[in-house]
Amino acid sequence: MLIQITMQTPPAPAECQRVAIVGAGPAGLMAAEVISERGIAVEIYDAMPSIARKFLIAGVGGLNLSHAEPAADFVSRFGRRADAVGAWLQGFDAAAMQLWASGLGIDTFVGSSGRIFPTDMKAAPLLRAWLRRLRARGVRLHLRQRWCGWNAAGQLQFEHADGTTSVTADATVLALGGGSWSRLGSDGHWLGTLAAQGVDVAPLKPANCGFEVDWSAHFRQRYAGAPVKPVRATLVAGDPPAAPLQGELVITEYGVEGSLIYALAAPIRDRIEAIGSAELELDLAPGRSLDRLIRDLSASRGRRTRSEHLRRHAGIDGVQAGLLYEILGSAPDADAPVLASSIKALRLRLLRPRPLDEAISSAGGVRLEAMTAELMLRGLPGVFCAGEMLDWEAPTGGYLLTASMASGRVAGVGVLNWLQQPA
Repeated sequence: MLIQITMQTPPAPAECQRVAIVGAGPAGLMAAEVISERGIAVEIYDAMPSIARKFLIAGVGGLNLSHAEPAADFVSRFGRRADAVGAWLQGFDAAAMQLWASGLGIDTFVGSSGRIFPTDMKAAPLLRAWLRRLRARGVRLHLRQRWCGWNAAGQLQFEHADGTTSVTADATVLALGGGSWSRLGSDGHWLGTLAAQGVDVAPLKPANCGFEVDWSAHFRQRYAGAPVKPVRATLVAGDPPAAPLQGELVITEYGVEGSLIYALAAPIRDRIEAIGSAELELDLAPGRSLDRLIRDLSASRGRRTRSEHLRRHAGIDGVQAGLLYEILGSAPDADAPVLASSIKALRLRLLRPRPLDEAISSAGGVRLEAMTAELMLRGLPGVFCAGEMLDWEAPTGGYLLTASMASGRVAGVGVLNWLQQPA
């Protein structure tokens, strides 16, 4: 259920400079905060009837603001865009996120996994406090306004129930989100609009998504929804080679999902695009060495069943045993060395990523090469972009939110610098 958060619209400031922000998610709101702090009039437009819907939904199970790992490790999570995103994070990193939340009266804590959460784990109180601060600075909000580009005079065009409105702005920040969760407003409709203006954009792709596997009907019916943990996974023949990651994956009717899969989603997706499929090497017993597992499985089975032998001597039971049977194609009757090797390096073939609209986030969008360091479009002076609509991606764990807000800050500072230039 969506939480409706409303904001009264105060009178517009009398300053002659006016900035339009299109998109009322975290990146857009952060840009509004930076710009309005200087007393400049800010108008925010959003197509939805309430703001930051994806932010609120993502926080239902506990709002993960950021991650407290070392800065170098944090930056490395952004893959091929690590250098660019790392530059954004110099102005707003995990520590800054905590200070920012504290300034809104929201206490935070670092969980055992290193993830940073509000003490009450909720998104709505933080968003309400943020909106109060923006309202106090004169920021005005316009909902149910769908951006549809520019008219011949260079004015922003917004469609709404009563027709179309033209808006003149001295600078614009586009923070329209990616292409996942279209029901919450991120539908990627802006891609064609910007491409028509000559902006270099990359196709939107699913990120932090599940992948399809050709399960048998028996395995699917019996184990869909079952978590496999702990398990260590390595992408076979990844480019560049990826280090093994340990965590949890979940069996689904269509294949696999879960935090471990999301962490590997980008290279898995790229591998599938390159050769048509990808293979994960699963270690179902990450706490035992191969030598130990061979010794354990070499013990006499006696009258015990194969399944009981696996459970007692290898810790393989339930869905893990089901995976062995499913992938090996028959009951694991092999001798101890072969069986142990299978447990430590079980090959799982992934066929396709799930559709973009099911993904937690998306990759692709406005290529960073089409922008200045301040995130202004080189071909459209005075137009800045921020957030998930840019061509970068991140795993779950607070990385996406922190970097989105950091990019909003960069764009906001860029607008301020742009407005100070002589006419």
